[in-house]
Amino acid sequence: MANVELIRDGAVARLWLNRPEQHNALAAELVAELVATFHALAHDDAVRVVVLAGRGKSFCAGADITLMKTSAAATFDENLAEARRLAGMFATLADLPKPVVARLHGNVLGGGVGLTCACDIAVAADDARFALSEVRLGILPAVISPYVIRRLGDRAARELMLTGERFAAAAALRAGLIHRAVPAADLDAAVDERVEALLAGAPRAQARIKTLLELYADSGWDEYRTAVPRVLAEVRSGDEAKDGLAAFFEKRPPKWMPGSPPAPPRG
Repeated sequence: MANVELIRDGAVARLWLNRPEQHNALAAELVAELVATFHALAHDDAVRVVVLAGRGKSFCAGADITLMKTSAAATFDENLAEARRLAGMFATLADLPKPVVARLHGNVLGGGVGLTCACDIAVAADDARFALSEVRLGILPAVISPYVIRRLGDRAARELMLTGERFAAAAALRAGLIHRAVPAADLDAAVDERVEALLAGAPRAQARIKTLLELYADSGWDEYRTAVPRVLAEVRSGDEAKDGLAAFFEKRPPKWMPGSPPAPPRG
């Protein structure tokens, strides 16, 4: 059984963590397959939106138990190599130049919270349970911390990381970890609603929005506000923006909309 299941649905790629009996824990094989799949999706122009989900009873229960046992007996260099592989997987997801929606249910623990924070939009079943429980095992959520802190802010992340307490979807919503919490029976419909909203946006503009947000996070205020006029000018002068504006005035769907007819000849 593959550790990752990829289902293509038109412009949508539905990517399933596929270790249901292990609650989709992040074993080395799963991490490697995710990295390869993220890279492939990043370069697939037919894919507009990615949905990340988990088979079985949980979205992702965090680190694999076997891997944690191995790490206790591993050398520093072996642990460092493994940590870098894991960090690379989260970075590859966060850097994906397409919108990614997390579909959350069951347990969302440790690395599962990291995956959630590396996605752009998170929709959860209201009975999902979350935790950054590493501290209760004598370790810490190090490689996911850049994404958790960016999503939650220092104050909320500090409490959840230090206590390791489990919390419900309602608390995750208040903290800003997820965007929506819905009854489990409505989860797929809520995810699909977000997907449809994303498909209405221009793909190149969405990719630039993601890089713009990264620039904001990584640069100083003066550097950022100096850079944004050039970004806007570059986007405005591109074919996508020209078609979007023409579509608005011509009262037709833009070319990036699924099923849109070709633009009428100009002039």
